[in-house]
This record gives sequence, structure tokens and C-alpha cells, in this order.
Amino acid sequence: MKQTASIISTYSADIFGVCSALFELGGMIVMHDPSGCNSTYTTHDEPRWYDMDSMLYISGLTEIDAIMGNDAKLVHDVAETALEQQPAFIVLAGSPIPMMVGTDFPALAALIEQKTHIPSIGLPTNSMHSYVRGISLAFEALAKRLVNPIPTPSLEKHAKHASTRVNIIGLTPLDFSSNGSDASIRQWLTSEGFVINSTWAMGSGLEDIRHAGTADVNLVVTYGGLAAARMLQQRFQTPYVIGTPIGSMQKILGNALLQAAATGECISPCTASRSKNTNIPKITIIGESVCSISLAAAVTSATNTGVQVLCPLETEPKLLGPADHLAQDETDIIPYLQRAEIIIADPMYEPICPQNAHFVRLPHEGFSGRLYRKEIPDLIKDFTIFKDKEL
Repeated sequence: MKQTASIISTYSADIFGVCSALFELGGMIVMHDPSGCNSTYTTHDEPRWYDMDSMLYISGLTEIDAIMGNDAKLVHDVAETALEQQPAFIVLAGSPIPMMVGTDFPALAALIEQKTHIPSIGLPTNSMHSYVRGISLAFEALAKRLVNPIPTPSLEKHAKHASTRVNIIGLTPLDFSSNGSDASIRQWLTSEGFVINSTWAMGSGLEDIRHAGTADVNLVVTYGGLAAARMLQQRFQTPYVIGTPIGSMQKILGNALLQAAATGECISPCTASRSKNTNIPKITIIGESVCSISLAAAVTSATNTGVQVLCPLETEPKLLGPADHLAQDETDIIPYLQRAEIIIADPMYEPICPQNAHFVRLPHEGFSGRLYRKEIPDLIKDFTIFKDKEL
């Protein structure tokens, strides 16, 4: 029962991460699940739902279909709808019931692709993991299947050009909400002289992403974008830089992007920027790994205070600093909070925090959904407001 959350909430599921990652790209996304999960996603986790069209469907899996393994019905329904709607691609994503009956999503996707001649992808989501895994699976599949090969690398990729071309990877409302943070990242890159090649996947269409292989470097702004960056490195030898441009990290990441583009080296500068501070951590940040270590680096630079990150989501331990911890369960998180003087986290974490600690509200769309959406700050545009008021 260790994984039971008795006080705090849970993060958005992997199947919703798939939906969020692919929402703007003109594909047909099918959640294989009984009716209901689509309304949970669109109501709580998708701020674009009322302003933007997206071909998001649910299979309406019935009990008898699950018991009897009636996959032919799913294949028929998806193929029929796809031939009518003509999406750019089709993605099947699973939930707990298909997992329990052993549904083979890649095989079903292959059957659908044979019937429709539309690129089809089956992703092994099961709603037992967080949205981060879903975003990672979706973006990696895009990088593998839908990014065009470069016919003449010597002319296309390495041609002389005025500015360094950058793909932004890992950008979804589950981590950045709909408060303009995506536009602020693009504006920051442009002001630094970079050319934005594509944005995965807020503000770019599929056609931009198809040409992602022509970029000079990739900026991975959340852990959900790392698998795709590695796939692009494998296919096109494109280096990547890991970090979110918050506060002092903007200058560091700008220099790292130029260095990576020039040398082909992949760089993760967030932890290194905190390594010189040996103070005992007084500030604890809870959240997604890349955003949190970037915020920690910015806070450390601004306050000269020791900061530790608690990551309750999927990530790689090597991205975290020596004082940081993977703490994926409620019972794991609580002990780390006991000595914290300041805690920066989503408001729904406050009930498990010590009463004598100063709690700084930093809502997160992937954790509390729409509840505190209006409070989510654009830290890329103005980190100083957050710092001055709260720290």
C-alpha cells in the first residue's frame, strides 16, 4: 500500500501525457478505454480544449469486448473514422483494462495502417505511470516515425546560416500551462539570436516538426522531451541541451546551446551551476525534474541559498544534484520536508508540509489541473517577481 496517496493528489496519467503532447499536430488520438477518461482529461488537464480543435477520441471499450478480446471492432472503428477524418497520423494509447488483458497496441496500429495507409502508432500507456512517461513516448515516436530524413546532410544541415537553429522539445501545458510561458521561451531564444526550427509541441504544426532534423541543436525543457532529443541525435547527430530558461539559467543555456551546436556535445548545465554552493539546503522544490533543477539553479544564483529538489515523477537520477532526491510516493516525500525552511510546490502539497515551514505556492497543471491555473506564473518572462515576493 506504499503507493497509496491518502492526503495529496496524483499526477496526470501517461495516457493524458500522450494527448497533451500531440494535441496540436493534426493527428487522431484514440484512448482505448471505457467512456469517461476523455472528459477527465479535457476538463482538468487540457486548457486548449475550448479554443482549439483536436481529433481526440475514446474507444468506448465495453466489458464484453475486454473479456472476449474483440480487437477487430477497435480496428474497424478507428480505420473507418480515420478514412473519414483523414488525420495526419493515428495514435492508439492504452489504459488499465487493455493492460490487464494484454492488448498489443503496436500490432493493432500496424493493422490500422494497412487499412488506412495513414502512419499509425501504438503506445503502451496504462495510466499506472505519470504524464511524463506519456509525453516521452509520444515525442520519441514522432522523432522516430514522422521527422523527415535529410536527403543531403552536407548541404542542408551544415550549410552556412546566420543563426543557430533550435528545436524546443518537451513543451506542453501539463508543465507550462497556458499562461504564455511557451511564447516567452520562443521570445527569449529569438532575442538571443537563435532561429526557432520547431516547438514540440505548442505553437508548431506537424510540418515544422517534420523538418526538425535540420536543426543545429535541441533544447530539452522538460524530461518528457529527452527521449525524442536522443532519437534525433541518433538519426541526425543533433546535440541537445537540457534545461528550462528561468532566471540566471537563460544566460547559461544560451551559451550552452552555442557550445553544443559548435562541438556536437550534449550538455546538462543545471546541476553544475549549483555545485559551487555548499550551503545546507534551506529551500525545497517539489516538481518535474528539468523544470525544478532549473528553478533551483536560478534560486541558488539569486539568493546564494542551498536548494534541494524532490522529484516525484519519472526521471534519470543523473540529472539531479547531490542534495536532490527521487521521492515518488507520499510516504517518501514527507521525511525530506521536515528540515525545510521554505517549500516551493503546488498548493496541494501544503497539507503534508510542516506548519513552521514557509510554503510558496507554485501551482502545476499536471498535478492540480485547472484548480489554481490562474495563479501559475510565467517564470521565463519574469522570475524576479516570484523571487522578490516569496523568497
